Amino acid sequence: MAELFRHAHRVTYAECTVGNHIYHARYLDLLEAARGEFMRALGTPVLTLQDADYIFPVIEARLRYKFPARYDDALTIEVWLTLVERVRLNFGHRIVNQNGQLILEAETFHCCTSRDEKPKRLPPELVEKLKPYLSPTTLF
Repeated sequence: MAELFRHAHRVTYAECTVGNHIYHARYLDLLEAARGEFMRALGTPVLTLQDADYIFPVIEARLRYKFPARYDDALTIEVWLTLVERVRLNFGHRIVNQNGQLILEAETFHCCTSRDEKPKRLPPELVEKLKPYLSPTTLF
């Protein structure tokens, strides 16, 4: 079983609709924040990679909404890798609330490029740091 990175998030009022649930597009922001903290925890902050001319644009995202998250819920966002290959990097995500209720499952697909958006091999030292989190089982 691959390791999981876990990121905590408390739902803010600004993230919610009048119906008191997180607006559907805000989940992409939560996933982005969790991936950023994951990279920081690996000792490779996104800004450091960017300064070394590596960026990882999202080329596809799949989200499956299971249950609404509401204002003040304490969420745990789990992150792992579903693919690490030459210029590809895919992340699996799961969000659960404080009661263990599954809120969302998602997968984001990234390519590694230079700042001028030309495909670029993943740095070998990053690949080594990512390996413990690789679980090739996709969600969709």
